[in-house]
Amino acid sequence: MKKKVTYFFIGLVAIIMVGFFGFFTWSQQTYEPSQKLYTLVNKKDIKYEKDWIIFNSKNNNQVGIVLYPGAKVEPEAYSYYGKQLAKQGYLVAIPNVNFNFALFDSNKAQEIIDAHSSVQKWVVGGHSLGGVTAFKFAYNHPKEIDGVFLLGSYPDEGTDFSNKNLPMLSIYGEKDGLSTVEKIEDTKHLLSQQTTMHEIKGGNHGQFGIYGAQKGDSKSSISVKRQQNEMVRVTSTWLKENIN
Repeated sequence: MKKKVTYFFIGLVAIIMVGFFGFFTWSQQTYEPSQKLYTLVNKKDIKYEKDWIIFNSKNNNQVGIVLYPGAKVEPEAYSYYGKQLAKQGYLVAIPNVNFNFALFDSNKAQEIIDAHSSVQKWVVGGHSLGGVTAFKFAYNHPKEIDGVFLLGSYPDEGTDFSNKNLPMLSIYGEKDGLSTVEKIEDTKHLLSQQTTMHEIKGGNHGQFGIYGAQKGDSKSSISVKRQQNEMVRVTSTWLKENIN
């Protein structure tokens, strides 16, 4: 009997280890920045600080932005969006996250906030699963966060802001095959009373970053630069009207 129990636990541990190794291998097969990104952003402009990409890291920043990447998307893929916002005076940080899934590293924003104590206000956001993570962080840290933005993303039922006035921005794509317009509409009731909704006509899921096509997505009918510029414009207006 004792041998059977021992064999059972050995087998169980082996299954867990194989499963973890399989997940780890899969999680490392990431969406890397496409060459298009580097026609828009010089690699030298992508600076690293600790465990995140940083744009406009100065001592006089009034507003800081933390952008969680989408699942299995390399942080560099959001460099154009981050750099354009940084040009307007915001500190922008895009973290690396455990196993390339932001939900496994949801407190990354806290590390960034603690490392930049001179920043007066903080906004968190993210793309896809990164947006879910940003929402979760804001829900658990209401005194530290002054706004939330979602890029091709929507909240889960455990984070209900419907009775709150926290400024929020939801930017979504008409042709998004993953965070579809229907999913955005179905979860809109979880957003705060002070939410701005913006649909990018012709935009899809993958073009919220610059990393090429993504499995399950629909084809966009606009260029990635056009989608990115619309993201920047809408986010900038929202920040000026609600956060600054």
